[in-house]
Amino acid sequence: MTNYRWTICSLVFFATTINYLDRQVISLLKPYLEKEFNWSETDYSNVVAAFQLAYALGMLGVGSIIDRVGSKMGYAVSLILWSIAAVMHAFVKTTFGFGVVRAFLGVTEAGNFPAAIKVVAEWFPKRERAFATGIFNSGTNIGAVIAPLLVPWLAVTYSWQMAFILTGAVGFLWLIFWFLLYETPERHKRISASELAHINSDEETTTSLNEGETEVVIPWRQLLTYKQTWAYAVGKFLSDGVWWFFLFWLPAFLISEYRLVGLEVSFPVAVVYLIAGIGSIAGGWLPMWFSKNKGWTMVRSRKTSMLIYATIPLMVMFSQWAGSFNMWYAVIIIGIGMSAHQAWSANIMTTVSDMFPKTSIGAVIGIGGMFGGFGNIMVAKSAGYLLDHYKAAGHIQTGYYLLFLFCGTAYLLAWFLMFRVLVPKMTPIKPHMKKLE
Repeated sequence: MTNYRWTICSLVFFATTINYLDRQVISLLKPYLEKEFNWSETDYSNVVAAFQLAYALGMLGVGSIIDRVGSKMGYAVSLILWSIAAVMHAFVKTTFGFGVVRAFLGVTEAGNFPAAIKVVAEWFPKRERAFATGIFNSGTNIGAVIAPLLVPWLAVTYSWQMAFILTGAVGFLWLIFWFLLYETPERHKRISASELAHINSDEETTTSLNEGETEVVIPWRQLLTYKQTWAYAVGKFLSDGVWWFFLFWLPAFLISEYRLVGLEVSFPVAVVYLIAGIGSIAGGWLPMWFSKNKGWTMVRSRKTSMLIYATIPLMVMFSQWAGSFNMWYAVIIIGIGMSAHQAWSANIMTTVSDMFPKTSIGAVIGIGGMFGGFGNIMVAKSAGYLLDHYKAAGHIQTGYYLLFLFCGTAYLLAWFLMFRVLVPKMTPIKPHMKKLE
């Protein structure tokens, strides 16, 4: 059996890396942009919120579009548009203009995860999906590692405008490999019959469809009637904002707390995301290990793994105290907390393919992404308000502590609502079928 599916996984990994490289550039250029446009913390949070609102609304529609046009063209068009949006930041002259291009970047970047999860569902059986998702999702960390090492250097050596242009242009290189290497498994000429059988080895594939029948796409309005959809949406709403808070405010926290200047912030931020990358891959591996070595069902394996990941971020609440002894204690603790988030993320996205037919995965990912985006907006606006308030009072550390308190507890609340209230058995939605003419 060949392993071409892992080549496909690597393509999605690189797309996700580019996705996060493009979205993180602004947090690293924040000191330059504050001087250029005279931004307050609230101004910055409004620009961040513009991205998040557009991302959330884009998620609602883009998932259904990708389900209909297919993962190949859906992914390609999304990446082309978000690369154009990233480059456009260099030509903005006003704060309002920044909000507009951030919104354009948000709505176009919304296509990455619905397309990525759909690709994984098409190319991997259920027992491998969390691991594959963890691998491609680690691209978020690699992008976040590359950004602090590259972006400040570009800004110092050339200009903040050139940092946006060069990072935004990277996506066009990826498109060449995507069109050369990607196709759905049934149409691909480079995989063997044995690998295709392995990909289609799930019980649902062999038993759910009768001869002469095919799955149909479930309308998103109907998807909203299922508890399974709401479980994913609630989990994303509560947990996504944690990751985005660190993505957009971690450099600012390190600068304000430890008086870092210039390129000094690059290495600690890179270390945080390197640690987080470990969690992304290990998080996808653990439920697969439980299933294989302990004989647990995939439901038990998934829920147990996610409970472990939900508990680890509690330590983030103590990061400022630990950092009072040495900055690197705070960096490591935050890195471990973000590692747990990535492990959680690899599994929560996989719950969609656990519970829904392949034809509706993009739409459900989109719905959950929309609610995750709304959670992001709430966290961003709260961060802007709290940090401005406590900065004016001379105690900005208190603002960060309140935000860290939320970051530490959000996952346990999400896990309880998902697996104790809404979907304790994670019952799959049976595919809707129609007869082939």
